Amino acid sequence: MLIWPIDPVLEADQQASALWLENRGNETANLQIRVFAWSQSGFSDQYQNQRDVIGSPPVAKIEPGQKQLVRLTRTRDIPPGQELAYRIIIDEIPAARPVTAEDGKTAAAILFQMRYSVPLFAYGAGLWSKEDMTRKRDPKGAGVPDLSWRKVAVDGRSYLEVRNQGAVHARLTDVAFKQGGQTRPLVEGLLGMCCRGRSCGGRHQGRSVRIRPCKYGSMVRRRFRVLRRGDDIPVIGTVWRGSLQAP
Repeated sequence: MLIWPIDPVLEADQQASALWLENRGNETANLQIRVFAWSQSGFSDQYQNQRDVIGSPPVAKIEPGQKQLVRLTRTRDIPPGQELAYRIIIDEIPAARPVTAEDGKTAAAILFQMRYSVPLFAYGAGLWSKEDMTRKRDPKGAGVPDLSWRKVAVDGRSYLEVRNQGAVHARLTDVAFKQGGQTRPLVEGLLGMCCRGRSCGGRHQGRSVRIRPCKYGSMVRRRFRVLRRGDDIPVIGTVWRGSLQAP
């Protein structure tokens, strides 16, 4: 399944946005499309039901080689100067048909159900974050992340924690740890998203991001490669398109 764009947004002056799905397989794809409010807590993603953004159609049947337009429609205005975060969850519905062996009898088989998760951000008036050369922008409305980090203890182990207190989310890429003039790459390419920190109003503002501890050089979820510092503290933080400075 090909999905584009991979970073859809709903600008303040947009009532709807488009997401395209293309079936590049050899069989019919039956999909369920849902949009959840997205927050981050305790180093994990949290999804809540919502009706602020609706995906239509909620169910799609796409033949091989065909495309499907999913319209993401806003049902209410976003407060000025705010960014709200959502996740578009696309679940494949497996076809209900028996698998037959060469002798014509029903055979045991494993069917994989694919799930695709696409981030969606919606903006209030006076704020934007995604570059778009086709639109005239007020540079003063460009939101930027504001990242900081610290060492924290979790279950008796020490970690580095990154927090985003900026106006918009941070896309974490090309992560490196810098100490004593030396730079050690941690993750090449995309690491993940770090959203704005939560306020008393429940807005999706900056959350902590961590890489779970593992042995030197081993691989963990999302293809993280973790390198340890000299004092054996697992590095679990990162910054947006930059490096992490050791204290």
